[in-house]
Amino acid sequence: MAENTYLIRGAAILGGEAEDLLIRDGMIEARGKDLAADGATVIDAAGLIALPGMVDVHTHLREPGREDAETVETGTRAAALGGFTAVHAMANSNPVADTAGVVEQVHSLGRASGWVDVRPVGAVTVGLAGEQLAELGAMADSRAQVRMFSDDGICVHDPVLMRRALEYVKAFDGVVAQHAQEPRLTAGAQMNEGTVSAVLGLTGWPAVAEESIIARDVLLAQHVGSRLHVCHVSTAGSVEIVRWAKARGINVTAEVTPHHLLLTDELVRSYDPVYKVNPPLRTDADVQALREGLADGTIDVVGTDHAPHPSEHKECEWAQAAMGMTGLETALSVVQETMIETGLMSWADFARVTSFTPAVIGRVADQGRPLEVGEPANVILVDPAARWTVDPHKMATMGRNSPFKGKELPGSVVATFFKGHPTVLDGQLNTPYRYPEVISN
Repeated sequence: MAENTYLIRGAAILGGEAEDLLIRDGMIEARGKDLAADGATVIDAAGLIALPGMVDVHTHLREPGREDAETVETGTRAAALGGFTAVHAMANSNPVADTAGVVEQVHSLGRASGWVDVRPVGAVTVGLAGEQLAELGAMADSRAQVRMFSDDGICVHDPVLMRRALEYVKAFDGVVAQHAQEPRLTAGAQMNEGTVSAVLGLTGWPAVAEESIIARDVLLAQHVGSRLHVCHVSTAGSVEIVRWAKARGINVTAEVTPHHLLLTDELVRSYDPVYKVNPPLRTDADVQALREGLADGTIDVVGTDHAPHPSEHKECEWAQAAMGMTGLETALSVVQETMIETGLMSWADFARVTSFTPAVIGRVADQGRPLEVGEPANVILVDPAARWTVDPHKMATMGRNSPFKGKELPGSVVATFFKGHPTVLDGQLNTPYRYPEVISN
């Protein structure tokens, strides 16, 4: 067999016509009908869809410091199984990723693991405290080449500090990813403010707490001429504000999570903390608006907000439970169910919101590329006809807090090629890609 040479036969490219893909030495060498290559490992992809590897702009890998919840190794294994070839690792680790040293550590851990491309997200403020800017320039100049900055989990609520951050990142074409949550409007909040919260007697989390920050920040981005990215949009009003901003030519992008595309606050009636998340699950009307916003391009990308927690932080009373859900291994299936099987999007649209556009937002040059000759071979093969039942205990992530436990979902990732190397084959982990410096060590 010719090492590093793979011939994928009969895959529907972006859900279109079936073709062959020849992968050699990390690149797509040929695409067409009836291809042949001596010694190549042949993969029968009849009935499968070939897509570019997914890129997640919003992942929590927890390392360093919170390895009881997740590690770079376990999180990136989950990512590969979910069809991802790149993830952006959020900064709320311990220590916080607010210096060149910490982001370089996360970057090195990702390369040592070799399952996906790990792009650290730098903190906007020192220690996520919202008081002074972190070392944005040093992180941008580091080996990690950070281009996305976020205090995710905490809103940069000071408008002067937010303005300064937006101005600062312009120097190196960076982007500030805002967790839109006005803290004074959400003090003690436990779930979405609405009919269900009133019935349950839980402190409500009003939509305006999210929408007011987005409205402020798009105006700040317009004022300074910088890039703004809005994390996990969750309300119909937020979609309208982003739509308005884009119509004005403001350089804003937005993401939605898979769970906000499917789940509603009605689930909180069970008091099961697996449904406790930030921002909270909203109403069915919000869900429909989010789907429509993703379909029409108002919302640019799907970001998982994969947030694993130790079981003791979720298997407790609602008020004490941590906020967050896992998402890397279920994202593709949930988007297939909510967007493709509903007729709102095609598989080509899926590639746009899960690969092409996320790579552009994060400035990841060799990811989110077309499946064409001469492009990097970051490719996944998906069986759209598969059905599977979610069992968190069978997942690669350490987190067991999946809100889809026991639910049957469509679609499965059969193979993931990262830099031309099969990290996943037949739906199972294969072997990681080895970077040259890892091999030499």
